[in-house]
Amino acid sequence: MSLDPPTYLASLQSNIRQRPIPWDGAVRAGTLSEDHYSKIRAVDKAKKPEQRKEIVQGDLDGYRLLFVGGAGKPSVIESAAQHANVIQYILVLLSDLLDDVPSLAKALFKDNTDPYRHFLPLLKSNNTEDAIPLLTAHALASLMATARDESQATHQALPMMLSYLSSLAKSTDAGLQDIAVLEYSSLLFGPVSRHQFWDHRSETITPLIKILQTAAGVGNNGNSSASLWSGNASVRSTGFEGSLGGGVGLQLLYHVLLVVWQMSFEAAEIGDELDDEYDMIILYTQLLRLSPKEKTTRLIVSTLYNLLEKNQKSLLPTAVLARLPSTLENLASRHLTDPDLLEDLEALKEMLDEYTKTKTTFDEYVAEVQSGHLRWSPPHRSSVFWAENARKILDYENGVIPRKLAEIMQQSWDNDKQVLAIACSDVGNLVKEVPEKRHQLEKVGLKRRIMELMQSEDENVRWESLRALGGWLKYSFEEMSI
Repeated sequence: MSLDPPTYLASLQSNIRQRPIPWDGAVRAGTLSEDHYSKIRAVDKAKKPEQRKEIVQGDLDGYRLLFVGGAGKPSVIESAAQHANVIQYILVLLSDLLDDVPSLAKALFKDNTDPYRHFLPLLKSNNTEDAIPLLTAHALASLMATARDESQATHQALPMMLSYLSSLAKSTDAGLQDIAVLEYSSLLFGPVSRHQFWDHRSETITPLIKILQTAAGVGNNGNSSASLWSGNASVRSTGFEGSLGGGVGLQLLYHVLLVVWQMSFEAAEIGDELDDEYDMIILYTQLLRLSPKEKTTRLIVSTLYNLLEKNQKSLLPTAVLARLPSTLENLASRHLTDPDLLEDLEALKEMLDEYTKTKTTFDEYVAEVQSGHLRWSPPHRSSVFWAENARKILDYENGVIPRKLAEIMQQSWDNDKQVLAIACSDVGNLVKEVPEKRHQLEKVGLKRRIMELMQSEDENVRWESLRALGGWLKYSFEEMSI
């Protein structure tokens, strides 16, 4: 998958190519050897890509020694280490040759050579204006992606690359963010690199999710997931051609979605954790509502399909709670032309239809509680539901639902207090319908927590906790009077 470099990087490389370097003087000063210079001069004179390809392919060993060195023969990176202008030029040249001569990438690994050894230190710099780390990251990403190498050397080098790129992704500069995301995309060419990317997710995935949350209108709103579940996300778009919420540009959004889509091919291994840690299903449902272009919609739908198809038991209930089925219905009413999008959309709809037509209201309630986030869905306010299902809820899987309610109620929910009000209401209904099981609820700490919530600053939480405790006391007094 080849994408054009961002404008800033392309401009930087162009300026370096055109910058004159006194090569003869560099040779006389010992900055580089005659052999180094002859290799550089040969490809410099060849302006057409096919000419360069012929020269390099005819001397792959020579160009391997130029860039990574060998026994008794230091690379140009080593010999010119103190000369930033030469290092910058060599880094750009390496990137260009990897594009023009893909066979060079494999050649750099010949004889179990570690081609990264002298490049990795260049990723570190105390000067934020230094272009060398950025050029190094681009050259090494091109090397890894072109060689498709999964050797121990690459396995050890990749975390350092990801750490540097993460610093760009965390930047407030959208241009640097875009560079990081594009390099990420080039590196995610197989399961091994994708699993390493996942293993370093606090550095790699978390900054990307923050970009998506900003685009969804919840990036600066405390508990982003709470805002999504409660429907409080606020997006001000500056137009389909410009940016989404928080000023996230369409190009950056597309590239971030592309990286997450690549990661979704590991959904069988990481899908559940991805949703647990980042609330991906509700986030992507919101992004789908806002998606300004078919190309972004295609990536969102395809990612959702990959996640749900490999994790149907755990994630389909969450998708229903996030109102994904109705969002897909609205999407299907648009005039869509992309054949891949239409195919994935139909497959996703069929999967959800098949799931929803076999599920009862009880199943929906259980799925909602197990999702860890409550909303005022129909079961909570239905006296018929509680009369028919209260005992079943208490008995389900040895009391897992009361324990989950207790877990939910232990959180503060500062950005979505209605979750606590709903939980108190549910506990009150359980006490009302099955009063003889009050001890089961007390055992998991629900009575104590409800008493604490009577002091809540939120009026609805105080009211629902008071109602729940009132039911508790009613049955306790009745027992005492017998």
